Formats: sequence, structure tokens, C-alpha cells
Amino acid sequence: MDNALPDAKEARLSRLNAAVALSVALLGTVMGVCKVKDDNIVQAMQQAQADKIDHWAFYQARNLREEVAKSTLVLLRLQAAGRPAAERAGYDAAIAQYEKLAADQAQKKEELRLQAGRDQQQYDALNYRDDQFDLADAAISIAIAALAVASLTQAWWLYGVAMIPGLFGTAMGVAGLAGWHLHPQALAQLLS
Repeated sequence: MDNALPDAKEARLSRLNAAVALSVALLGTVMGVCKVKDDNIVQAMQQAQADKIDHWAFYQARNLREEVAKSTLVLLRLQAAGRPAAERAGYDAAIAQYEKLAADQAQKKEELRLQAGRDQQQYDALNYRDDQFDLADAAISIAIAALAVASLTQAWWLYGVAMIPGLFGTAMGVAGLAGWHLHPQALAQLLS
């Protein structure tokens, strides 16, 4: 009978170690898949940010061009006002050219402003998913660390506690991969 008790204890401990090993393998796999997708999202975020900066810079260039054209228009109109009718044809042609240039720059500037806004929306949408993967990474890391302690201490209750962040991290990772709108805003802001 004395041998039966140690064998039962060994079997229980062996089941815990097997559960820990399986859980670590599964959580590590989820974490690895999420990391690949997260890295791709971060690259897309960097591109969206670069595009936004480029569009705003070009917006400013268009703004300067428009302002130069407008100030040239003012000068040409003032100069034309004091000229005889015979000399005004050249001024009128130049005024028409600069009016067209100013209008063209204003229209292109507005297109760039809209594009920069779309770039920001793209960045924000990607950042939402990046937050999901960051939360998955953090929660699964905590779970794996707690699973290691559970294995060392041979405490089943600690295994159960470790699975809470593990399941949360898995849920966040799946939400990021599937494009679900699962995003604990307060937690994401706390960790940002």
C-alpha cells in the first residue's frame, strides 16, 4: 500500500508537467504566429506614417506655391491697374496664367490633405490591431512564466492561474488575426 501512494503522487505530478509542457507549446505557437503578423502590421504602420509625412510635406509645398501665385497675382493686378489699355494684354495673360496656377495648387493641396487624412486613418486602424498583438504577446509571456513556476512548485492551482492570462492572450491574438473588434482600451492605454 505504501508504494501505491508515491505512484499516485508521481502520476499526478507527471500529469501537471505534461499539461504545462503542452500549454507552453500551444501558447508559444500562438505567440509565434501573432509575432509574424504583428511584425507585418508594424511595417505597414511605418509605411502609413511615412506616407502621411510625405503627403503633409507635399501639401506644404503646394501651399507655398499657391501663396506665391496669389501674391504674384496681386502684384500683376496692381501693376496692370496703372497701365494703358494697349499694355494690359500682357498683364491679362500673365494674370490668367497665375489664376490658373493658384487654383490648380489649391485643388492639388486639398487632394493631399485628404490623402494625409486617409493615411492617418490607415495608421490608426493598423495600430488598433497592433495593440491586440501587443496585449497577446504580454499576456502569453506572463502565462508562460507562471507555467514555469507551476511546474517547479508542482502546484495545480498555479497552473489554473497561469491559464487566465494565457487564454486572454490567445483571445487577443485570435482577435488580431481575425480582425475582430476586441480591444480593451483602458489596458491598451495603460501599456502604451
